[in-house]
Amino acid sequence: MPKKGSLIKAHIVNSVAEKNGFTQKKSYETMEIMLEIIKSSLESGKDVLISGFGKFCLKQKAERLARNPATGEELMLAPRQVVTFQCSGILREKLNGKKQRQG
Repeated sequence: MPKKGSLIKAHIVNSVAEKNGFTQKKSYETMEIMLEIIKSSLESGKDVLISGFGKFCLKQKAERLARNPATGEELMLAPRQVVTFQCSGILREKLNGKKQRQG
């Protein structure tokens, strides 16, 4: 369940349809294609850079010892890959209310 006030896929599809005059179906298909491109790039080990927005990066996590919080039992977590996001400087400045740099 998304947090209250979260932007969900349906809202994005509606916004794309409104702003571009696309049908809901065309907006949904466009978004699905974009998400599939991002997913397949990450699956193949490539980072995804969206200028002015940020970068999705694939990071390797090493094997580590963890504890089950419910039982206190120790267990070994296998090495795995995780996706991280680094926002662009432009987005960071907008989020923090700073004026954009003149360049």
